Amino acid sequence: MGEKKAYPLRISAEILAAMQRWADDELRSLNAQIEYVLRDALRKAGRLPQPGAGDAKEEQP
Repeated sequence: MGEKKAYPLRISAEILAAMQRWADDELRSLNAQIEYVLRDALRKAGRLPQPGAGDAKEEQP
């Protein structure tokens, strides 16, 4: 995993409370739960680089 960066996040109290409940159910910290949800969404959307792909970009035909 790469370098961690701090990022201030403005989020509604309702969403934050729901995320906290979900984090508690999954035995994760709130921060870890938010990162998990974001990573899962990025993976499903094909927005994360493939493991082992490095920084090299493949040419498109």
